[in-house]
Amino acid sequence: MSSRTQLVQDIIGIEWDMFSNVHNTGGKASCQNDREDFVIMRKSQFSTWSDETLASYLADLVKAQQDRRNLMSEKYGFMMESTFPDEFAGIADQLPTVSPASMQLIEDIVTQHVLWKEELNSKYPVLGTLGRAARSTGDRMGMPSLETYMRAELKTYSPATIALVHEDTMQHKKQGQNDAMATLLAQVQQCGFSSLEEAEEYQKKMV
Repeated sequence: MSSRTQLVQDIIGIEWDMFSNVHNTGGKASCQNDREDFVIMRKSQFSTWSDETLASYLADLVKAQQDRRNLMSEKYGFMMESTFPDEFAGIADQLPTVSPASMQLIEDIVTQHVLWKEELNSKYPVLGTLGRAARSTGDRMGMPSLETYMRAELKTYSPATIALVHEDTMQHKKQGQNDAMATLLAQVQQCGFSSLEEAEEYQKKMV
């Protein structure tokens, strides 16, 4: 097993433990029992990260465990700022503070990923509609937009990990790589498709 594969496995192991223990109003959500889908989604996301970024995020997760923090709970808490602003006001002081410098990097990252997602939606409209909306204006019950989701998740990372994700993002932009397409490709390949084109054609027949 490569060191990179081990990093991803270790990350997902800790994340799953956190995710499956997030407390929801009304009880446990069905997705909290679906480890297979969780693994596919998270492996896909990490496919575009550098080894250094993965190692830094794993360190964040280990530190969070030691501090008895659940980063998944914090992520969903941060998402409420957009999806349930009234309720968010009541929990905001329980969430970690993000520095202005880190917030600027986060906004750079989110802006670029939204643009990538919109490009993906234009090229693969059927696959695009199956995923999250690109912008927070498209937030809907049970499915926050990419913008809302990514901004919230990044706020749970350490400043070092945020800086590394920013570095990865800007490097891929410079290279002309679309991370939204790369992530989705990793996802559909785990589901048995060889390409985004093949997955798009399959989904067209299912509509």
